[in-house]
Amino acid sequence: MSLSQAVIELRQYRMKPGRRDDLIALFERAFVESQEAEGMSLIGQFRDLDAPGHFVWMRGFDDMAARRAALEAFYGGPVWRAHREAANATLADNDDVLLLKPPVTAARFDLPPRGPAGADPGPASLIGVTIQALDGPPGPDFAERFEAEVRPALEAAGASVAGWMLTEAAENTFPRLPVREGETVLVWVGRFADAAAHADHLARAEKAGLGDGFGVVSKRGVIQRLRLAPTVRSRLR
Repeated sequence: MSLSQAVIELRQYRMKPGRRDDLIALFERAFVESQEAEGMSLIGQFRDLDAPGHFVWMRGFDDMAARRAALEAFYGGPVWRAHREAANATLADNDDVLLLKPPVTAARFDLPPRGPAGADPGPASLIGVTIQALDGPPGPDFAERFEAEVRPALEAAGASVAGWMLTEAAENTFPRLPVREGETVLVWVGRFADAAAHADHLARAEKAGLGDGFGVVSKRGVIQRLRLAPTVRSRLR
């Protein structure tokens, strides 16, 4: 199966107390293959290590038209109808959603094929997600500069860059699921062996001057960093 990721949703859910694992169990039993059957790619599902009540996941689409068709099919279909009440009962808020796009092929995730349910997925990395607010749309040379300058610098500081994205500015054509609007962000995703390796990367990056901005037009200091633990069926791990 090809990994559709011309358009990517980064979804951060705030759960009702004690309900995160309930949603993860339901999600991985009922919502993985059923979404992929409609043309979506489930890139990864995660527990937020710094927010015990947060569940984070990513899914990809071939383009905005394919996104609309896939979401209409899934949320209008039998699997969601059968399980929506159970899923919604676990959620306190599910509107923190970034609509993103990898601007060049090199920015996309390179992930293994999905194994069957119950298969041993092997060891998981700590996944670090950095969300950097920008002052506006980046210039035409941004992707080239990121690949030539920023990615090597991040990796020299101990990150294994799995992929990176910018805001997809197209209109949300499935308004039933809101997305964050009126902002532009850079998101990059890295793999780390463990929490100590991630902390070491942050220290090395700061020493190397890779904190706010990475040399781009940024809203200085407006950064969200997530430390994520992949679930059993996460392809990104």
